[in-house]
Amino acid sequence: MLVVAALYHFTRFPDPASLRGPLLDLCVAQGVKGSLLLAGEGINGTIAGTRARIDRVLNHIRALPGCGDLEWKESAAVTMPFGKMKVKLKREIVTMGQPDVDPKARVGHYVSPRDWNDLVSSPDVAVIDTRNDYEVAIGTFAGAIDPGTRSFRDFPAWWQANRDRFHNKRIAMFCTGGIRCEKSTNWLLQQGVPEVFHLKGGILKYLEDIPPEQSLWQGECFVFDQRVSVGHGLIPGKMTACGACRRAVTPEARRDPAYEEGVCCPACKDEYSEADRARFRERQRQMKLAEARGESHLGS
Repeated sequence: MLVVAALYHFTRFPDPASLRGPLLDLCVAQGVKGSLLLAGEGINGTIAGTRARIDRVLNHIRALPGCGDLEWKESAAVTMPFGKMKVKLKREIVTMGQPDVDPKARVGHYVSPRDWNDLVSSPDVAVIDTRNDYEVAIGTFAGAIDPGTRSFRDFPAWWQANRDRFHNKRIAMFCTGGIRCEKSTNWLLQQGVPEVFHLKGGILKYLEDIPPEQSLWQGECFVFDQRVSVGHGLIPGKMTACGACRRAVTPEARRDPAYEEGVCCPACKDEYSEADRARFRERQRQMKLAEARGESHLGS
């Protein structure tokens, strides 16, 4: 069984480029795979490996400047959910495009999973899902508002266009692991919203802590690895990823005539050219050949 560790931490890295090489080298040496982002504002990503090897990488990250109190969320995978290890340098560890946002200065009130149901059941609370539309499509909290954004960059514009809907409302926000809410709650406070709350640890922590019979969660939670989705107890869900658009595909959608494994799903059937489809089919063919040889294909 492999450990999947999802982590983020806001801290000041004066020279994130100097951290990349040693971190990547350690992950590769340990056989840990996944994706980590480094920026001047901190670190974000998900990695997978055996217990001992994940612990070595986490110990290294905790030793980085300001990361001593790093927190992360763990789940399990039977097979490696990543094809390779990437450590990338970015301007932001989660891209909102608002230069004045500073989660280190101030964020909303953290709400534990155990207290979340009571908060969001209050009639004066508006619950907002800060994730992208394709994530919301496969699962969200009952009664949550979906901004319908294609990118987190779109959230500020959506709020400005809709803020009058939330007059005299307390705002409760959530996302997959909590990182987007660190920025979005800081930004809403800057916009003058007096009471802003967010789910501590995100959906993943809620699904880990709250049993299904007490849960307000509906559907599955999209994750950014080859598991595609998880459910309560962080058990891998029933979704697969479309080989073309990478959206989650339900078992029902896989029976749709518009679905072709590795090539097309009902959601993207009109989004690609025939030349694109030919490329996707060739990639799928190469993946099947690699699978038959007992090898891993990078395109997977």
